[in-house]
Amino acid sequence: MCGIAGFWGFGSFDSVAIRAASERMGEAIRHRGPDDSGLWVDEATQVALVHQRLSILDLSPAGHQPMTSISGRYVIVFNGEIYNHLELRNKLQGPKGEGQNWRGHSDTETVLACFEAWGIEKTLKNIVGMFAIALWDREERALYLVRDRMGEKPLYYGWQRGVFLFGSELKALRAHPAFSGEIERDAIALQLRHNYIPAPYSIYRGIKKLLPGHVLKLTGLRDGDEGLLQAYWSLAEVVERGRADPFRGNADEAVTALDGLLRDVVAGQMMADVPLGAFLSGGVDSSTIVAIMQAQSVRPVKTFTIGFNEDGYNEAQHAKAVARHLGTEHTELYITPQQAIEVIPRLPSLYDEPFSDSSQIPTFLVSDMTRQNVTVSLSGDAGDELFAGYTRYDLVSSLHRRFARVPRLALASMGAAVRLLSVEGWDRVTAPIKPFLPMRMHNVGHKLHRMAELTAISEPMNFYRQVVSHWPLPEQLVQQGNEPTIYFERTRTHGKRVDYIEMMMFADALTYLPDDILVKVDRAAMGVSLETRVPMLDHRIVEFAWRLPLSMKMRKGESKWILGQVLDKYVPRELIDRPKMGFGVPIDSWLRGPLREWAEALIDESRLRREGFFDPRPIRKKWSEHLAGQSNWQYKIWDVLMFQAWLEEQKK
Repeated sequence: MCGIAGFWGFGSFDSVAIRAASERMGEAIRHRGPDDSGLWVDEATQVALVHQRLSILDLSPAGHQPMTSISGRYVIVFNGEIYNHLELRNKLQGPKGEGQNWRGHSDTETVLACFEAWGIEKTLKNIVGMFAIALWDREERALYLVRDRMGEKPLYYGWQRGVFLFGSELKALRAHPAFSGEIERDAIALQLRHNYIPAPYSIYRGIKKLLPGHVLKLTGLRDGDEGLLQAYWSLAEVVERGRADPFRGNADEAVTALDGLLRDVVAGQMMADVPLGAFLSGGVDSSTIVAIMQAQSVRPVKTFTIGFNEDGYNEAQHAKAVARHLGTEHTELYITPQQAIEVIPRLPSLYDEPFSDSSQIPTFLVSDMTRQNVTVSLSGDAGDELFAGYTRYDLVSSLHRRFARVPRLALASMGAAVRLLSVEGWDRVTAPIKPFLPMRMHNVGHKLHRMAELTAISEPMNFYRQVVSHWPLPEQLVQQGNEPTIYFERTRTHGKRVDYIEMMMFADALTYLPDDILVKVDRAAMGVSLETRVPMLDHRIVEFAWRLPLSMKMRKGESKWILGQVLDKYVPRELIDRPKMGFGVPIDSWLRGPLREWAEALIDESRLRREGFFDPRPIRKKWSEHLAGQSNWQYKIWDVLMFQAWLEEQKK
């Protein structure tokens, strides 16, 4: 795992200035690769490639980057891991082992040799792994940027003042003297809706995120040239193929097939020349990965979890029980509220752009603890998106189905009737029964008004988008900001055989997974120089999952049914069978307590007006209601606070 950066064009042939800019870009992302650094500069073409190395495979100087191919045609900087690189070496060498003189045993050298022998397209179709790649073709004078199929590794790019910049994190781009950093107000609207900024957008105008499964080819130094952007792998096509050629076996055969596939993938991802372990929450996903790791390891796997003493936020005892059963070498750390709160000032720098999934806090804490013991950690992420694990899927599908049975005129009348009374009005009317309602029902007025909004939406994916939105009308908050909607078109499948729940899974796999979940883990882990690997994102597992019928994922009220059946082979069901729990922290109570002064300073009305990004009125209204305990607006407020904290960081 590493960090990459670079640029094309500089405006002058000042070799000292070019190298100084390159070094600043590398230093900005040194945390991603503290073991080694390197740069390659072609002053004639003004191309610079920068690398920061976290040594995982081939710890010797033979793995140093930037790396030049044997012929000298290609120069590469590479971030990630290629799990089938030894198999690829065998293919390149032929049956008698002839044809290659290897300098070391790094996967970078393998990929570079593949590019030279097979070209870009064939290589990308054959490699298995996670990666962000910048490749300079000296013969064609072409720059290639590549991102892995599901978006595990980040890659930003764009033009700034006539220079084409790219890098693993935005802070690398900001370190270049050409970077202007104009804030993209439309992206703020996206962040307020989703708590993240979906690809291809970023918080800066002119800077994009490379889409997962895509390769960008740039062949000339023309300011603003978008280059040629092509998909070499498409999740939409995977879905369509999966429906056209579904798994033909019965449920037992599907469980056996998934178990075997997971065992192969996990074995490949346990390859490392440094200490390796795994995150363990005690849920189905992480327990499955750890169980399969332990089944294939001759010594106890190192597992890690953090716990909280607050009710409703602690899974540590469940993880400990699973670890004890499997016989792992388990480490747990109970975090105090003060330790968690101390992470908050680091978030703007860690995440580089406004990012407001509050589980970023425990994610950083578990990464920090894990890094003190190992250099690589496997995780169970992506099980929910692949195997229908989120409870919202069934709830949204049921609600949409019920609304569809009601005539549109009647639905419109219901929505209008609800809106006759304000949110506050409904809260006053229902106040006498509030003490008898569960906590999730306390925001009665807000929930009724959200329901009223849904009565006006019939199109399934717009319905889902509205349900998962934080601020449902973010344009009303952002001054001169218009929310882009075209990105959402990527989340639609046009196959007639795709169920509504599968449509939601597909949408989450395209946006929420790479732009929230994977960003959260990558920045938190790489902030402490920890490599994370996600076995369930191996494209072979993704493709297999989409061949399975929904009935093997959701069965008799049980989500992730097939994954649970695999886990049953390794862990007793009673250790896992409990309600799903999020990986969160009690932001709601912290905002009323220890974080109140910090939050008040960031969303002070005069400050908001002076900075000019937000209309302060709806923000201050939500803040007052939250402080008074009338409603729990933690997610909406956290969205604004994370933008404000990020903005403050930019002024330093």
